[in-house]
Amino acid sequence: MLKTIKSLRNAESGMAIVEFALVLPAMLALVFGAIEVTDALICKADISNTASTAADLVAQESQVSTTDMNNIFSALGSLIYPFPTASATIVITSVIDDGHGGGVVDWSKAYNGTARAQGSAVTIPTGLLTTGGSVVLSEVTYTYTPLSSVMVRFPITMSNQFYSHPRRVAQIKWISG
Repeated sequence: MLKTIKSLRNAESGMAIVEFALVLPAMLALVFGAIEVTDALICKADISNTASTAADLVAQESQVSTTDMNNIFSALGSLIYPFPTASATIVITSVIDDGHGGGVVDWSKAYNGTARAQGSAVTIPTGLLTTGGSVVLSEVTYTYTPLSSVMVRFPITMSNQFYSHPRRVAQIKWISG
């Protein structure tokens, strides 16, 4: 009996397979977790980039129209690629000085969402809006759904907003057409 116990204690065949089987779930969790976290961080960076680009594209103009906004929204959709644009909401708003140190909506347009109401008050960071001036506010919201859902099993809502001053005029005008 003692001889059998001693031989079992010294046996090493199959030990590597048992150790591998014990470590495999943790290794897979780390790999898939790293992939999902990296994918989410790339999406967050794309959302931030989309917000700043939206405000910048509009701020370069003197006036914008429906055609211009459709072109801008189309270009912004390509910035979100390879993530589906159906989960993105983009709102671009021209906020003008209300004469009392605050801001009101001059015009607002949205992609996959609701634009801000014209004339509604908007809280702008102190010192950003000058007397008689305006800022372009872009707001991007995205519901990120992980591709594999191995580690993250629920959608994550990401959002970003960006302000930009018009470059050519004090206030960017909305024109029909």
